[in-house]
Amino acid sequence: MTEPSPSARRGQDLRPVALITGASRGVGAAVARALAPSHDLLLGGRDTAALAALAAELPGSRPWPIELTDTVEVVEATGGIDRLDALVHSAAVVAPGTVADTKAAVWRRHFDVNVVAVAELTRLLLPALRAACGRVVILNPGTDLRGQPGWASLVACSQALSGFAEVLRAEEGPRVRVTSIHAGHLGAPAEPDAVLRPESIAGAVLLSVTAPDDAVLSDMVLHPAARTTSDPFAVVDRETSDFRRTLPAQHAATVERGSVRTGEQR
Repeated sequence: MTEPSPSARRGQDLRPVALITGASRGVGAAVARALAPSHDLLLGGRDTAALAALAAELPGSRPWPIELTDTVEVVEATGGIDRLDALVHSAAVVAPGTVADTKAAVWRRHFDVNVVAVAELTRLLLPALRAACGRVVILNPGTDLRGQPGWASLVACSQALSGFAEVLRAEEGPRVRVTSIHAGHLGAPAEPDAVLRPESIAGAVLLSVTAPDDAVLSDMVLHPAARTTSDPFAVVDRETSDFRRTLPAQHAATVERGSVRTGEQR
């Protein structure tokens, strides 16, 4: 039996389901709030209290506590998911460091969370995504693939994620649509107009997840409307489970898609 398309499912009053990693705060929580009106949500993360509070705020959502680097735990957690309309990879760890100063343990930690966990979770959920003709959205913590001094592991992870998304798109498309959202330039407190709000990035996710069934947004690059810094992560000075949690609350942004430039999605 052929599965209905997402639009047909909406017509049958069947709400699509989205799983969001890193949903306990920052961009992940903003994505959850953006998708909640149209989707039932699985809220992935390690902070069980924060996930429970967000689930109480958003009807149709429930916590999905997970340690993404624990392979056994991920296998068990995904075992009961038989169809999934959207998988949003928002969880990440980010810490500055030059090639000379970045030790093996940091490289392994960053690749485990930012790349290997993304690939493994996607692999385990591919049957569910195929069943729903679903969307995969990868929030890539880098606006381009050029070397950024002082961010060795971040740039390497960003390039790895871009390559992973391209291969996944080639292998699974068009049934499973894959979008890479490159969102950098967090700015610094002294440059309040040079940052992106979590809601702006969440708007880009919403745009990709709700695109018409005959279209896919392959790559999007988000820049602040008034970028004044050359360092996309100037404010980050320590490893964090969601680098975007440091963003101020009120700043405008634009979304670029090829030659198309649209305003902030709210």
